[in-house]
Amino acid sequence: MAFVTLDAHLREAPFALAMSSGFFSFFAHTGFLRALERRGLMPASVSGSSAGALVGGLWASGLDAEALAGELLALDRHEFWDPAPGFGFLRGAKFHSKVRKLVRDARIEDCRVPVRISIFDIATRSTKVVTRGALADAICASCAVPLFFQPVRVEGRLSWDGGVLDRPGIAEHPAGRLLYHHIASRSPWRRPGGSSMVIPAREGLVALQIQDLPRSGPFALAAGRDALRVAEAATERALDGTLQPVITVAA
Repeated sequence: MAFVTLDAHLREAPFALAMSSGFFSFFAHTGFLRALERRGLMPASVSGSSAGALVGGLWASGLDAEALAGELLALDRHEFWDPAPGFGFLRGAKFHSKVRKLVRDARIEDCRVPVRISIFDIATRSTKVVTRGALADAICASCAVPLFFQPVRVEGRLSWDGGVLDRPGIAEHPAGRLLYHHIASRSPWRRPGGSSMVIPAREGLVALQIQDLPRSGPFALAAGRDALRVAEAATERALDGTLQPVITVAA
C-alpha cells in the first residue's frame, strides 16, 4: 500500500477541524493550528468545546494562528483574573471583555467559515451546539469551567463549559472528513478509562494526540507557552508521518 502522509490526506479535499476541551489547552491548540496554517492547510469549518471553542472561534473570526499565538505568548493572569462572589470563583467579566475585543463583536454566522460551539445548558443538563449569535458569548460559555468561572448567559440561558458532556466538541457534527485535536486530560476528576477520555471513532475522522504536553494553568502560564511551541513542533512531525485513524506523537 502506498505511503500516505497526514499532510497529503488533508490536501485531498476540504476538511472540518474540531478541538477538544482541556482547561488551559488553548496554548496547545494554537500551536497545532499554527502548524496547519503555515502549510496552508485551512479548515472548511471549525468546532470545539472550551479551549477548542476559544481557539476555533477566534480563528474563524479572522484572527490567524500567528496573531493568536502572539496574544497567548504575552498573556498575563491579570487579563482574566477577577475573583467575585457567585457560583464560581471568577466572575468572568475580564475574560469576556478580552474575547469580545479579539473577535470585534463578531456574530457566528458572519465568520469566515462555519462555526459550531458546544456549551452545557445548566437548566436542561444537556449539550447545546451554538451556530448563531454573539461569538464572544458562545466562546465564554463554552470556556466557563464549573466552579472556576461563573455561568454565562447565552440567549438568556445559563450555561457552563461545553466539555462537561461533549469533551471532543463534535456533538451533532455532520458526517464527513474531520481532523480532531485531542487533549489527553490529566485532571484528577476525570476517571481513567471514562468516556470523556476516549478518542471518538467515526468514518472520516482522523485524530491527533500529542503525549505529555506541558501542563498549564492560571498559575503556570509559562508552561502554556512551552506547550504551544511543543504542540507546533509535534504537529509538524505528525503531518509528515503516516496517516492513521489515530495519530499519537510524543511531545
